[in-house]
Amino acid sequence: MKNNTRTYIGLLLFTIVSLISCTNLEEELYDRVTSENFIQTKEDVYRTFLRSFEHGYWTVQGDQYDMQENTGDQLMTATRGADWFDGGKYIRLHNHEWNTDDGFVEGGWKNLYTGIVLATNSLEDIQALDPSSVKMSEEERSELVSELRILRAWYYLRLFDFYRNIQLITAVKGETEAVAQSTPKETFDFIENEILESVPALFAKGDPGTENFDGRWTKAAAMTLLSRLYLNAEVYIGEAKYEQCATITQDIVDGKYGSYGIEERWDAPFDYDNNSSKETLFAFPGSFTRTHWHYSSGMFWWQFPANINLYFNFTAFGNSNPKYALQPGKDLEGNEYAFPLGKPFVKFEKYPDDVRLIKYKNTGLSSREGMFLYGYLPYNDGSEVLMSKDGSYKLYLRDQVGQFNDLEPEQELQGASTMLTADENSGVRLVKYPFYSDDSPNRIEPDFVEMRLAEVYYTLAECRFREGNLAEAANLLNLVRSRYYPEGSQSLYEAGELNEVELLDAWGSEFLGEGRRRIDLIRFGKFTTGAWWDKESDGGDDHLEVFPLSENTLNVNPQLVQNPGY
Repeated sequence: MKNNTRTYIGLLLFTIVSLISCTNLEEELYDRVTSENFIQTKEDVYRTFLRSFEHGYWTVQGDQYDMQENTGDQLMTATRGADWFDGGKYIRLHNHEWNTDDGFVEGGWKNLYTGIVLATNSLEDIQALDPSSVKMSEEERSELVSELRILRAWYYLRLFDFYRNIQLITAVKGETEAVAQSTPKETFDFIENEILESVPALFAKGDPGTENFDGRWTKAAAMTLLSRLYLNAEVYIGEAKYEQCATITQDIVDGKYGSYGIEERWDAPFDYDNNSSKETLFAFPGSFTRTHWHYSSGMFWWQFPANINLYFNFTAFGNSNPKYALQPGKDLEGNEYAFPLGKPFVKFEKYPDDVRLIKYKNTGLSSREGMFLYGYLPYNDGSEVLMSKDGSYKLYLRDQVGQFNDLEPEQELQGASTMLTADENSGVRLVKYPFYSDDSPNRIEPDFVEMRLAEVYYTLAECRFREGNLAEAANLLNLVRSRYYPEGSQSLYEAGELNEVELLDAWGSEFLGEGRRRIDLIRFGKFTTGAWWDKESDGGDDHLEVFPLSENTLNVNPQLVQNPGY
């Protein structure tokens, strides 16, 4: 399972952190370490090539995750007693009331541009290299250059999505002047061109040399990135490109860029051996002994009660911290809320034969069932049930938000259900990636799947839906959804029942917690017009579809112009 790519990526974080920490170096030292004397061997080329990959993996969590998920209608970081108020920033994210001093506003910009600078620096190093001097062919060098251009385009697309009016940096060595912001159309064209120019030199899955290609960009992954650009083109530049998007995704489904498939087992794309899954298009290699950013506090580890280690029998990370939970689908009396958006767990319960609805449990050293935590959670040895962090009451996780404390499950609660009134019982918890026990040889081994074939099917289904082919759209969705239900299930879509509301719900259920909810809501016109739990409509104020530039960012570069409405 492990290979040289994984080893390089795992070591790079230490190297980058070490370099950043060395702040008292003499300037002449930098003059001595150049690409000419640093890159002496083929292995040096690959170290240079991989600099930005580890940083890219790190950016899937933290500020970037909060900006996509905590602004939407599925996840919440509610205040639980004295925890998670944090100056009100999570309430501002939830209510779309962020400001230019919020740390995540600056963080998203800075973190993604760091990746762009790293990728561009590596590009310049490798482009300036005589490949024969390190026993590398021109074809091999071209492939590495193309991968770096795709990785940089991935960073740029996310920046574009968050801020829209961004700077396009294509050179860093010797540059002293900041570049001006590009128009959305210029940025769109740049990303499109970078992908289209780079794809021919990339490997397709199954090509010689791709047997151990974890964490690397292939033709299919690059074209999936382009499909994301085209799917949201109407949001980004006011021009619909669903036809072009459908062509790309149909080609991927048809195997033009390699042989892929939908896994029969629902959890296979997230399991310990997902690097070899036929559904994986692009993933960042993760490992318990190296880096595992999707298992960090900025993503999946802090979605659980504090003492969840007693339920998972996984103690290596110590206690969790209930930062994230699903937004509630029911009020304090147990009635479903009337608004159509949000209510993620209720949307799963709509199809009661969904195998993912089973309460999460490790069924063996390297096997699990279910995708959610709810109700009472017994210790791994069955002796007791999990308690609140201070030990004052038994936890009973529920699809509601309130100060339940030690209230019995059948008792109703009076009071308010808001972002300020949660307790440790509030909210169903998501377990998308498994947390196997301490004695499992595969604990914390799954890679983070940034792109999987299910996304391609859903993207193609949406394109068919928007062209009026509801039958084909339903069929494409069912090709993925059928793995969640028993044979003959009535939960599969009929063409006549698929509408825009159900399609948005389908996106939400399939990619719950995967860091994309905000853009899906924007594309469906619901981000600023819709209302969900403890969140009123923004009245269609579309300036909120992009974030502002932070005060610090503007002060560093006075040439930058603030986004409209801020």
